[in-house]
Amino acid sequence: MAIDGLIILDSANVRPIVQTSFRSFPPAYPLLHIDAYSAALGKASRPEDIDPVLLVNLPDAPTACCHLQHGSLIFLCPISGDLDPLYAFAFIRTFLDILIEYFGQDSFDTVHQLLEETLDAGGHPLTTSPNALREIVLPPSLITKVLSVTGVSGLTGPTTNSMSAFASPIPWRRAGVRYNNNEIYFDIVETLDAVVNKSGSIVTSSVLGKIGVNCKLSGTPDILLTLTNVHTITEPSFHPCVRLNRFSQSKALSFVPPDGRFTLMEYRFDPSASKPGAAPALTAAAAAQLQVQVPFILRSTLSITDHGGTFELTFIPRASALDDVAVELYLGAGASSATCSQATGGSEWTYVPARRTLRWSLSPAAAQSSGGRRGASASGGATTLQGTFVSADAHPRPARAAQVSFALPAGALLSALKVDQLKLSGEAYKPYKGVRGRAFGRVEWRVEWQGG
Repeated sequence: MAIDGLIILDSANVRPIVQTSFRSFPPAYPLLHIDAYSAALGKASRPEDIDPVLLVNLPDAPTACCHLQHGSLIFLCPISGDLDPLYAFAFIRTFLDILIEYFGQDSFDTVHQLLEETLDAGGHPLTTSPNALREIVLPPSLITKVLSVTGVSGLTGPTTNSMSAFASPIPWRRAGVRYNNNEIYFDIVETLDAVVNKSGSIVTSSVLGKIGVNCKLSGTPDILLTLTNVHTITEPSFHPCVRLNRFSQSKALSFVPPDGRFTLMEYRFDPSASKPGAAPALTAAAAAQLQVQVPFILRSTLSITDHGGTFELTFIPRASALDDVAVELYLGAGASSATCSQATGGSEWTYVPARRTLRWSLSPAAAQSSGGRRGASASGGATTLQGTFVSADAHPRPARAAQVSFALPAGALLSALKVDQLKLSGEAYKPYKGVRGRAFGRVEWRVEWQGG
């Protein structure tokens, strides 16, 4: 009952690039899971419509194939037995973070070595700390430099003492770290995911946050970090460096940080946590008020005709300013083109044939509410897009929901979480502290097509 292995595919042709050895399985085992993913991809109208966990019927016993796409790479993780798929997805995410942190260029040998070190023969995650991995598997640039100096060719890497990776008493921090300038940066990122029905009422909404750290501190610093508005966060999860007892007692983060980039903490923002006097049994209207509100309104007038349809979308911002606003509407499997006759407010539109999707991008000025816009009209800062689309199907079946993405201005967070104070002990220097906050949103706004 463990992870069977990991396969990395090229999304362009769904062919394997590199994979673990699958020592305990027959040679055809990884190919059967690749075929299962290819078959599911062929049946789906869009890659995002494939179920994240696929059932693979094998002669001995059925297995599951967990998959995740990042950029042009597809990660397949076969699992068998009574194993929670979330365990496999967590490992894929961790391995992906290692690749992003580890090197900036492609290297087949390096990726294969990382696969062998991060997942043992029994299917259990092994070494996932980038600091320890850098001592075991040298980065591509360092391998090239060593080989060029020694004049040795034809080797995948130099011989190293793998025990040096475990020389430090702290497994996530290597020993002997030194910097000329001691700096630590905190990057707080929050993401709103929400579903809104056609009348504008919130069906569900949630905010997930993450505190990323880029640590460039010498020696072995011991940090005490205090946050404001920490009472509004729930379901926190921490890097292994965080002392859990200290956080449960004082809500302060006490830790010896890894060197370089890492995720210190992940959490969920709960607006009701700031209202301890709220009644335990809430009506539907009261529960909706306690959910995170969507900072805009999307109104639509949509109709389906033979071999096409017409649409009118109106975007009305509620926040004083929004950035990177984009509205996407899938026009159905038979859609061939779209034409927009009116796009007000400095917005731009485009039709994406590969995805059969209409994409509407709003400029920062168009995404401002009337209160934050000079000379705003009485329409309240509304921006409108009108047009038609053509479909090869006699009765088109466009999506019943528009996908809206946006970002809040730099520094604005949905939870108002802030870094209050940082204290460092164990070292004599005073570090520079940098803090940055960003908030993003993904909203599924359900719409209704007339005549469909």
